[in-house]
Amino acid sequence: MNGLLTTTNGFLWSYIIVALLIIVGLYFTFRSRFLQVRMLKEMVIVLKEGTNKQKSGVSPFQAFAISMAARVGTGNITGIAIAIAMGGPGAIFWMWILAIIGSASSFVESTLAQVYKVKDASGFRGGPAYYIEKGLKKRWMGILFAVLITISFGIVFNAVQSNTITIAFENSFGTNRLLVGVIMAIGFSIIIFGGVKTIAKMAEYIVVFLAVAYIGVALFVMITNITELPGVIQTIISHAFGIEQFAGGTMGAVIMEGIKRGLFSNEAGMGSAPNAAAAAVTSHPVKQGLIQAFGVLIDTLIICTSTAFIVLFSSAYKTTKLTGIELTQASLSEHIGPWASGVLAIMVFLFAFSTLIGNYYYGETNIEFLKSSKAWLIGYRIAVIAMVLFGAVASVPFVWNLADLFMGLMVIVNLIAITMLSKVAFAALKDYSRQKKEGKDPVFYKNAVPNNENIECWDDEPASLKKNHIG
Repeated sequence: MNGLLTTTNGFLWSYIIVALLIIVGLYFTFRSRFLQVRMLKEMVIVLKEGTNKQKSGVSPFQAFAISMAARVGTGNITGIAIAIAMGGPGAIFWMWILAIIGSASSFVESTLAQVYKVKDASGFRGGPAYYIEKGLKKRWMGILFAVLITISFGIVFNAVQSNTITIAFENSFGTNRLLVGVIMAIGFSIIIFGGVKTIAKMAEYIVVFLAVAYIGVALFVMITNITELPGVIQTIISHAFGIEQFAGGTMGAVIMEGIKRGLFSNEAGMGSAPNAAAAAVTSHPVKQGLIQAFGVLIDTLIICTSTAFIVLFSSAYKTTKLTGIELTQASLSEHIGPWASGVLAIMVFLFAFSTLIGNYYYGETNIEFLKSSKAWLIGYRIAVIAMVLFGAVASVPFVWNLADLFMGLMVIVNLIAITMLSKVAFAALKDYSRQKKEGKDPVFYKNAVPNNENIECWDDEPASLKKNHIG
């Protein structure tokens, strides 16, 4: 059974899903007139505005932090090292290219999540299941997506993250895996039973600390090896287009590894981040769309590149056959000493724990879509905590493969939905750009976009404003 899942996932992810993500991402890039480049400054502005404190609800920055908590996981440390080990330094270049393309997809799906969000006791919730039901008017398709993301992200992936944490601590400190799992489950329980605001606050603190600490380590490595920087960049570019790779028949592996690891890391187009984006209190859906598009760029161009430089400034990737976390540990040890293994284990804990929080929230949002019931929500929370404990002591190749299958199907459903609904997102972008040109802080009204009859949380534009706009 596990062999069949491995074969199926290999075909699904290596060909169908990667091709779909690239095609859809390119379509959105051209349709938005390269939004990820021309509106980069605007992304920084709206992210800065999103840090402003507000009386109620989840702030735009907190929604951004929840999505980054799920994005920024062990894949940023292990996945990039695997890409270099299997595809060579040139894989990093293709990872950069795919992040730029994918950020357009992230903009579309997160803008749609804001347009079709709904109210709940804590503020707002939404995501692909909601915009599928309200935009496409296909609840069965929304239910399918909700089930797929709850199983893959909400339950199974949290077992895998827990597994990564306990193994890293066992290897570095010799700690008992069950004990680490119990401590982690207790801390995790306190956060998730505190509700969405507690989740948002914890994600905000952990993600900011994580990003600054890890980028700081990478900057230290870069500064101490600054004379080698031009050579490393040249190596990345030359291997990305190198004659040697073409002649050796490995060019496909270089491109594929960069594409796969980049997409797996930033999750652009997968339908996960929109669940967090919908929770934000903002004046216009495009603001959160821009923030989430910026998140893709930060995740890949900064955090993943930090790992790439740590590895490429060392000799470990040339002189050893190590891959994954072992390659990153060996590289970091070469730069700052043998104690780096312990430092990285703590980093892995923080990265993976932040991912637990983000993954949990995605499942909670979709449980609410399936059935708004306190009993269902408590049952889901107990299942997640149990999977954290299970993952702490288990070997999880089967559940990992199962989660990959569910996530792959989830991606296909989401890509179909956002392509069909993209005209709504681009109409919102046009409305936002018009108001910015008029010197306004954009405010969204639902009659600015087509297919608006099921939009719940945005009002129609008042007649007086319409008159002024026409005049």
